[in-house]
Amino acid sequence: MTFNWEAFATAEPALAKTVEDRFALFTHHILATVRKDGSPRTTGLEVRFLHGELWLGMMPNSLKALDLRRDPRFSLQANPGAGEEMAGGDIRIAGRAVEVHDPAERARYTEDVNPPDPAAFHLFRTELTEVVRTYIEDNTYLAMQIWKPEEPLRTVRRT
Repeated sequence: MTFNWEAFATAEPALAKTVEDRFALFTHHILATVRKDGSPRTTGLEVRFLHGELWLGMMPNSLKALDLRRDPRFSLQANPGAGEEMAGGDIRIAGRAVEVHDPAERARYTEDVNPPDPAAFHLFRTELTEVVRTYIEDNTYLAMQIWKPEEPLRTVRRT
């Protein structure tokens, strides 16, 4: 069974809202992909939460898009922002990226996002394998909320 954004948001609505709000604070975030030689590649990326999906849109033939075509695994981290504050905590999402070729789906995305070249871009929807939020709780604990498909949300606290 695969979990898209809508399935995650249905299972954990409060965490999903926190994640969306956190990503909304900044335009650019950090995407990690797997290079051809197996080493990690990190690059900036804009993300969109639309129509029940978490979308990754990329320029034509970008290295990150080519990485995902070869190996769909990714990790996405919300922009930490300036200074020491991370409103909403540190958010990471991991999963697999599935390239979308369907003209109707691409047109729907293009209508909402208006990419620079609507005819030439890579579009991926995501299948989630993990969502993690790390934050300070009660000025005492380092807390981590960890969600994985088919598992209950768990919170780990450290002092």
